[in-house]
Amino acid sequence: MLEHVPGWLGALLRNVRAGASKLTIVDPALGSFDSLDLASLAFADGQRLPDRFTADGEGVSPPLHWRGVPAAATSLALIVEDADAPSPQPLVHAILWDIAPADGQLAEDAIQPDGDGDAVHGDVGRNSYLREGWLPPDPPTGHGEHRYAFQLFALKDAPHLDPNPGRSAVVEAMAGRVLAAGLLTGVYSRGEPAEVGPVGEVAPA
Repeated sequence: MLEHVPGWLGALLRNVRAGASKLTIVDPALGSFDSLDLASLAFADGQRLPDRFTADGEGVSPPLHWRGVPAAATSLALIVEDADAPSPQPLVHAILWDIAPADGQLAEDAIQPDGDGDAVHGDVGRNSYLREGWLPPDPPTGHGEHRYAFQLFALKDAPHLDPNPGRSAVVEAMAGRVLAAGLLTGVYSRGEPAEVGPVGEVAPA
């Protein structure tokens, strides 16, 4: 959708950004917590997302893997946000709620509409377009580099939510229940020189 925004308008909005200070992982309501490792086979932390995972390619969700989940965790939650969206709040690209509480991984293209979800893979929530599933990165041409924050949270005693939860319901449910969290950032831009960075880390055995 935003690929049709003219470059002059994207450049005009270049300094209009939600900001990393509004990402979920830095929300003070979540309290203090330990760190866990979150990585991808497809891109390294802080490096460019391959086109395959964006609106300029197939638009599938990237593979992820994680380790360091605390033994006391009862579930995991994943929120993917664009910190540089030209909007008051970061744009939500994906939500997964009630993921099994263990070291694990998410396959490429796994973030798909799933109705009510299931006990193993959790429930795919609503992105900022109010749809289930993965919202492919689609920054305006000329707006500069966008940071896409993949945020994984290990939770204790997380309450049951209605199917397909949105960001506000998930953040409220996580408040005071986060034991550990991991952050992986991929970047993407349109209309300016860009190099594909190194591929991501090897998944643990």
